[in-house]
Amino acid sequence: MTKGIQNSPATFTTEESLVAKFFRSSAGNWLSERRYYTLPHGDTQEVVSEIEVKFLEAGCVELQQLARLHELDELALVCGSEVHWESRDSVTGKKASKGSTLFGASGNILYRDRGFATSKPVTAIYHFPNPETMCLKTEYQNSVFEEEIKLVGDKYRTRQTIISRAGEQVTIGQYLEKRIGV
Repeated sequence: MTKGIQNSPATFTTEESLVAKFFRSSAGNWLSERRYYTLPHGDTQEVVSEIEVKFLEAGCVELQQLARLHELDELALVCGSEVHWESRDSVTGKKASKGSTLFGASGNILYRDRGFATSKPVTAIYHFPNPETMCLKTEYQNSVFEEEIKLVGDKYRTRQTIISRAGEQVTIGQYLEKRIGV
């Protein structure tokens, strides 16, 4: 099968078509304002991040590398995103983190080069309750990360993350992301 035929939208599953559209719509620069609530006490942390999202086409070098990392065929991933971020504490202004991650999709699995709390490769199961809302569930190291990312028009995104350990919810993250530099 040639690369052009393999990457044709006609060969995408419904989920793959939705994730490709979602990743394309998310491409660009975002300002993310978020608040983390630590449960059960309710301690909060406020963080601001500048995020750059790049859409990745099937067969690109980054997705081939990600596929190899997960021991998949180099052309297994139908699309993806490369995300770079730089975060700081909203209250103190202190730098919180800086980094990048790769996402690649195949079927209803999202492959990542690293997780939220690990530098090791992870996978998430994803689905779309509607074309503007992507839901992810990632599990590793006795933790579960459930995330919902919703496109609100073309200038905003909302996100919510619930982190559980040993069956108990320990953190809730709520985000408002605004497209910048348009």
